[in-house]
Amino acid sequence: MSINPETLRYSKEHEWLSAPEAGVATVGITSHAADALGDVVFVQLPEVGAAVTAGEACGELESTKSVSELYSPVSGEVTEVNQDVVDDPSLVNSAPFEGGWLFRVRVADGDAELLSAAEYDAFIAE
Repeated sequence: MSINPETLRYSKEHEWLSAPEAGVATVGITSHAADALGDVVFVQLPEVGAAVTAGEACGELESTKSVSELYSPVSGEVTEVNQDVVDDPSLVNSAPFEGGWLFRVRVADGDAELLSAAEYDAFIAE
């Protein structure tokens, strides 16, 4: 059974994307990625107004184990960053699908190759 919400879409880089509301979608990392990273101690997010490109790095997540790049699952313009996560990076581990979201983006392309929850579950099981 999936712990990944079926309402979200997923990238092979382990980011999730909510369905856009008024053209704006929310981005975060999956619990699988958060578990693999270990305790997140620092996040560097794209700035509001920055252009992000699907599949390209737009920030970093630093944990007690390593530093990993954050990839944007879609192209668009960043409209908001989650200041709560900047102030308390552990939210990425404790609530990756709720309070640990990372940024919101006005989606410019709707054709990104994203996976359903079932497809993502199969991908991480490989």
